[in-house]
Amino acid sequence: MKNKLLIAGAIIGVFAFTGCANDTSLKDGKEIVATIKGEEFTAEELYEEMIKQTGSNTLVSMVDEFILNKEYETDEDAKTYAESNIESYKSSYESYGQDFEQALKDAGYASEEEFKESLILEYKKQLVAESYVKEQITNDEIESYYNDKVYGDIEAKHILITSEHSDDMTDEEVEEAEKKAKEEAEDLIKKLNDGEDFEELAKKYSDDEGTASKGGKLTVTYGDVVDEFWDATYKLKDGKYTDKPVKSEYGYHIIYRESQKEKPKLSEVKEDVIDKIVDEKLEEDTTLQNKAMVAKRKEYKLNIKDKDIKKAYSQTVESIEKSSSTN
Repeated sequence: MKNKLLIAGAIIGVFAFTGCANDTSLKDGKEIVATIKGEEFTAEELYEEMIKQTGSNTLVSMVDEFILNKEYETDEDAKTYAESNIESYKSSYESYGQDFEQALKDAGYASEEEFKESLILEYKKQLVAESYVKEQITNDEIESYYNDKVYGDIEAKHILITSEHSDDMTDEEVEEAEKKAKEEAEDLIKKLNDGEDFEELAKKYSDDEGTASKGGKLTVTYGDVVDEFWDATYKLKDGKYTDKPVKSEYGYHIIYRESQKEKPKLSEVKEDVIDKIVDEKLEEDTTLQNKAMVAKRKEYKLNIKDKDIKKAYSQTVESIEKSSSTN
């Protein structure tokens, strides 16, 4: 989209300007857009050079924009995706004391609305990629994922102790904060060993705002929690808690396992399994979105007439196919 705006806008501007000028100069019957000592540059020469430099990318952006808007309406999910990303970008720039509006201009966007439109197109590209990957998933892949990665949910309770970190802390201060958090978690385990109630301790000490008021109660689903938390919970016996703090990126956990539900039937979770496989594949192979768009253009019977643009596009497609085969 940006390439389209850069080149198409420039080309339109060139011809609009030269076409409307009262004193248009000609060189061999062609409109002159610029002169320097000893040389004159025509609109046709400018256009040809633009085609050579970014013609393929610009054309593909125009084609993709048409396809994506044809395939998907701009619904509330697309708008929410774009708006939430914009808010995230704004917060990030503001946290570093930078001007978001200026950053947009520097990136070539005329307005926030234009940036929003580009994010909506990115959202639609993701939908194309998800659909593309989903069509290629085999029953064997589904069954393998189900056998290896689907478990019954575990009912549990936990207490989270976080360490206080800030960007201006030294390594020694960070280490000391970690040590303090771990010791606090160990002290709580001693309280449990002395017979104190898990839920009351969670309400009083847990830093997990989402579960503390409920006595630390939560349902643990494989894939929805960090690996360290799942592994520790899965290994516990019902009615037992971890005898040592479990460290994760969030801090130190004390976990109590209540019970585990039976593994659901494949028919009950098949769609969820497919979605998980799609997510994994897209994360593992970053070329899949590009491959999906190549396939979608073929579906729409893209036929590039200009030989130079066609050659450049073919080289791009070949590069995508080669890079994806190595992933």
